[in-house]
Amino acid sequence: MKQYFSLCLAFAALLLVNACAEAELASHVAKTVPGQSKSQGNFKVGNPYKVAGKWYRPVESYTHEESGIASWYGPNFHGKPTANGEVFDQNELTAAHRTLQLPSLIRVTNLENGRSLVLRVNDRGPFSRGRVLDVSKRGAELLGFKNQGTARVKIQVLSQESRAIAEAARRGEDTSGIEVAMNERVMSGRMPAPPTGQAPMEPKTGYQTASTTSGAPVQSVEVADLQPPQGVSGHNVGGRFYPDPVVKQVPVQPTTIYVQAGSFTDKGNAERLASKLGVYGKAQVTPATIRGQQFYRVRFPATDVSTADSILSNLVRAGNDKAIIMVE
Repeated sequence: MKQYFSLCLAFAALLLVNACAEAELASHVAKTVPGQSKSQGNFKVGNPYKVAGKWYRPVESYTHEESGIASWYGPNFHGKPTANGEVFDQNELTAAHRTLQLPSLIRVTNLENGRSLVLRVNDRGPFSRGRVLDVSKRGAELLGFKNQGTARVKIQVLSQESRAIAEAARRGEDTSGIEVAMNERVMSGRMPAPPTGQAPMEPKTGYQTASTTSGAPVQSVEVADLQPPQGVSGHNVGGRFYPDPVVKQVPVQPTTIYVQAGSFTDKGNAERLASKLGVYGKAQVTPATIRGQQFYRVRFPATDVSTADSILSNLVRAGNDKAIIMVE
C-alpha cells in the first residue's frame, strides 16, 4: 500500500518539479481504505495478433501521434479484465488502443469541439477498421461525444509521463488512477495535509523525490495522512478519492475525413487505382512527403463518419484490405 502512494507522490513530483506542461492533468491524489481490493495491471506490449482477419503489431512508443475516429465503450465491458490485467471501470479515465504499450498516458483532443483530456491506455481495441481509439464512458462524456457515439480526435502520447508509469508498472506497482487530473484549486496551492509533526508542504513543490533536479529527499506519507483536500470536488471509487478532472479547451480547427484506399511511391500506380475505384466515388490522388520520401495517396473525402464507414466497407468488400479512415 505504501508502495502505491510512493508512486503517486513520486510521479507528481516528477511532473511538478520539472514544470511539465501536462502536470495539471497527470498528477494524482488518492486515499485507499485498508483491506480494499484494487485493480492492478501489468506492463505489457505483447506479440502481433490477428482479429477479424487483420494483423496488429504492438510496439513500445513514446512519440506516437495519430488522428482518426474514436468511439467509446462501457456497460458491456464494465467489471471485466482489460488486456493488461486490470478491471475495466467505465467511470474512470481510460482507453483502449490496438498497439500502444500498456499502460501509457495519452492526450486525446476532440477535434470537433476542442475538448482535451489525458487518458490512460490499459486495454486493446477498438477492432473496427474505422476507429483508432475506444475511450471509457466517462472519457466520452468529458470529451463531449458520448451521445453521438464517435468523434474526430487527435492522440498524442505523453512521453515523459508514459515512461514514468511504464517503469512503475514493470516494478509491479499499481498505476491505476494516475490519469485522473488534479483539480485546478489543488494545483494552485491546496495540497493534502503533511504527516503529523512535519512542516507544511510548499504548494506545487511539496512532493519531492530523489529523482528531482533539486536533489531533495523523498517525503514519506502514510495512508492515514492522505485526506481529500478541503474544497476540492471529486468522487470515491473502491475507497479512493479522485479529484474531478480538468478538461482543457483548445481552439477548434476545421478537419476533413478521408478514406484512404492506398499509398504509392509511383504516381501512375496511384492514378490507376483511383480510376479502378471510381465506382465508389471520386477518388483524389494527393501527394504526401513522409520522412523525406514522396508518396501519392488515393483517398475519398467524406462529409461525416457515417459516410466514411460506408465507403470503407465498400472498399474492404472489394478487396482493399488496407483501406483506412484518416482525419486531417
